Amino acid sequence: MSRRRLGYLLKHAGLRLAELSGPALEPYGIDGRELAVLSVLDGLEALSQQEAAQRLKVDRTTMVALVDALEVKGLVSRRPHPADRRKNMVELTQKGRDTLRDGVRAAEEAERRFLARLPDDDARLLRELLDRLV
Repeated sequence: MSRRRLGYLLKHAGLRLAELSGPALEPYGIDGRELAVLSVLDGLEALSQQEAAQRLKVDRTTMVALVDALEVKGLVSRRPHPADRRKNMVELTQKGRDTLRDGVRAAEEAERRFLARLPDDDARLLRELLDRLV
């Protein structure tokens, strides 16, 4: 039966989590992909768009579109790389840091709701196992 296949289960678990996460992030004006970009940019040093794309394992064109959208929302700013003017450095704005903080809380609550049907030990184990696989 296809419902027991791992691909089916992972896909549908992801869809269910997205059904909870999307509305949870909506009040902050971002989606899950944008939250991931904000998260990767939340470091001690600015990253280039290319470095951020590599960390998230997305192609350059997708990263440009994501950063464009976040810049329009006032969540990130770009500046030329000091040593290589062909590169753009991307940093969170204060609004971006605030949105990241609130978005992470909302995403974590959505994850808690997603895992609520599992005992706490099983939910922790699921995270550990998925982490090992990824």
